[in-house]
Amino acid sequence: MEPHHADHVHGHHHNRHDHHSGPSHAGPASAAPGTSRRAVLAGLGGLGGLLIAAGAADSARAAATRTASAAHTTSATPRAGAARTSLLSQGTTLVHADMHNHTLMSDGDGSPEAAFASMRDAGLDVAALTDHSTLFSIEGLSGSEWSRTGQLADAANDPGRYTAIRGFEWSHPLLGHANVWFTDDWVDLWGAASMSGLYDWLGSRQAVASFNHPGREVLRFDGFRYSAAVRDQMVGLEMFNRGDDYLFEGWSNGVSSPLVSCLNAGWRTGLSGVTDEHGTDWGFPEGKGRSGLWVTENTRQGVFEAMRARRFFATRVSGLRLDATANDVRMGGVLPLARGDVRFAVDIDRGPEWLGRPLHVQVLRPGNSVPTVVDVIETVAGQLTTFTVPLDVADGNWVVLRVSDPTQANGTPGPAGHPCNDWGVAYASPWWLQP
Repeated sequence: MEPHHADHVHGHHHNRHDHHSGPSHAGPASAAPGTSRRAVLAGLGGLGGLLIAAGAADSARAAATRTASAAHTTSATPRAGAARTSLLSQGTTLVHADMHNHTLMSDGDGSPEAAFASMRDAGLDVAALTDHSTLFSIEGLSGSEWSRTGQLADAANDPGRYTAIRGFEWSHPLLGHANVWFTDDWVDLWGAASMSGLYDWLGSRQAVASFNHPGREVLRFDGFRYSAAVRDQMVGLEMFNRGDDYLFEGWSNGVSSPLVSCLNAGWRTGLSGVTDEHGTDWGFPEGKGRSGLWVTENTRQGVFEAMRARRFFATRVSGLRLDATANDVRMGGVLPLARGDVRFAVDIDRGPEWLGRPLHVQVLRPGNSVPTVVDVIETVAGQLTTFTVPLDVADGNWVVLRVSDPTQANGTPGPAGHPCNDWGVAYASPWWLQP
């Protein structure tokens, strides 16, 4: 589809109509002193081998990402970026967040005592430690380490200025990984060995969770098995993890886009970006994923409320501000519409450095294996952009806006000629049509 030029606040608006659990427990103690968790895993046979292989693949991908991300950075230090006030909405402030990080308490390289301070020094406003929970605390959290994570988060937490959060990453080598935040306890594969087991555990708590690096593990969350009971708690789908754009993950091997699979299954997830940091430079590498949350206050309660409302966006550019509305409904919300014109307004900014930078806004709708792009709008950073697109719930009940840089290529492209084969800058959380 050929892009069309956006209307900015100083221009004329026009319409476009070319639409065709297991129990809570601490788990056994960690491996004995002098015995590495990986060595203990090796003695467990089948599942132990899978966990080792998954960890090795994770480490290799992290190393490759550190190299690849250098192509999109001019400095190791994140830039100051755009102002934190939306041009579209009132009552909330933008905070920059990284909700997925690892330490020596699972398969990371860095001391957990250094992580929260590093992320604050890097300019993040919200940060979480989410070490793996695996099998019998091997290559993952133990009960004492879960307590330690909480103590470190409490010590770093500075309400109103910096929000430090304890979480964990439920890690199944075949089904996939899921982050869980805002719980007093945690669960590993002994307590929740399946998607239904995880959902049962999650449903009895006030937690929120996300599907991590979706589609990387072969069973893809049991085909994104849907559970209405935890729909409101499964708030996130990672679209940027490290330097990778997951829109077309697995497409070249014949499987559908994780975005399409997840949203078509019935989930109402917001879209997030994370560094999934396994090294020692938490928060600093430019080009890795991060999220922007629109909060009423920078506290744990404020972050929790914003996540429940899907009031966040995914990016891999530090200092980016993205806000968007559809018929005045903010991203992450429900459009009371069966069919008709939808007027979108998009606020994209990254401060003086990006002023006037050419960007595309792509309107993504459901498809069979990849999203259908029903419109591409040419715009520039630093201006409010408005445009109108006709939508019909008969074509599917969700719509996503993807912001891209048309001058760079997507490292994991989809079908030849697909409009999203350019470099992804950000994803706004979806809207859902609900007549």
